[in-house]
Amino acid sequence: MSLEKFLNNTVSSWMNDEGPHSDIVLSSRIRLARNLTDYRFSTLYSSEEAREIVEKVKQEFDSFPKNLGEMEFLSTDQMQPLQKRVLMEKHLISPNLAEESHFGAVVLSNNEDVSIMVNEEDHIRIQCLYPGLQLKEALAKANELDDWFESRFDLAFDEQRGYLTTCPTNVGTGLRASVMMHLPGLVLTQQMNRIIPAINQLGLVVRGIYGEGSEALGNIFQISNQITLGKSEDDIVEDLLSLVEQIITQEQSARDALVKTSNIQLEDRVYRSLGVLQYGRIIESKEAARCLSDVRLGIDLGYIENISRNILNELMILTQPGFLQQYSGGPLRPNERDSRRATLIRERLKLETQNSEEEL
Repeated sequence: MSLEKFLNNTVSSWMNDEGPHSDIVLSSRIRLARNLTDYRFSTLYSSEEAREIVEKVKQEFDSFPKNLGEMEFLSTDQMQPLQKRVLMEKHLISPNLAEESHFGAVVLSNNEDVSIMVNEEDHIRIQCLYPGLQLKEALAKANELDDWFESRFDLAFDEQRGYLTTCPTNVGTGLRASVMMHLPGLVLTQQMNRIIPAINQLGLVVRGIYGEGSEALGNIFQISNQITLGKSEDDIVEDLLSLVEQIITQEQSARDALVKTSNIQLEDRVYRSLGVLQYGRIIESKEAARCLSDVRLGIDLGYIENISRNILNELMILTQPGFLQQYSGGPLRPNERDSRRATLIRERLKLETQNSEEEL
């Protein structure tokens, strides 16, 4: 296994699996922030300290237990900027780690459901990604990995404050639980502007597809907890689960209402977007995300039957700037990316349609 394997696979293998409520919930993520006691936080440590932390983690992973999965250790300082961008677009590393110039690393599982970042904002960040609504399952896996780290490293912990982290907002459990949701119904019925402030009042936060500071492209929203201190990990996950289940119900109701009141307009929107994807020659990233969202909604509502929902997951990743350039073998100007994006989408949808016809 090598870096190229993770770069060349468009979609992480776990993304091809169906999970609970996967028509609305794309993925569930658990992230645990941890720091080593003997080193300063990332805002203060030296390049030499950063290098020592990476070496310590690498040495311990030589004896990583097989029952927790096959893992690959990759140093980010040896990666090209484009390679890091591709890993970021696949949600395997954070934008922060992709941009950092100091010594860092990432440990990835074979199917990419586990990503352990070294020297991101914190010394160690354990991330577990599962398809659909599986927060409890992701938490259980993250806790197994956390137990292993606890057995191997002296982690920064205070009896009153909990785990100590670089950013005060993560102190306590160090837990960030989040779900990625596709919410076109609530956007089209203009309910999201009302729902987002209500979510914020509950101590949760709504962000875009790549987290803090990113845009909600393709009607995809990331909902996560803000409070990490004063609640147990289980309580944090239960609170988020309760809210997500309510949003699922609201999204389903919004979709039902659109079908009842605006069926022909909705069907027209879906097929116009499909036409753009199938025949367009120049497609910008925002337009691609919007059209892919419309087509995914059309698949979920039964308008479109010969295209798999998973193909839309693949295209959402494949059409990002980093992936386009990775597949093209080098840098592309914006207009070249838009042309290449359109070509890739056309070819992938044509192949999917042909495969579907052969199966009939």
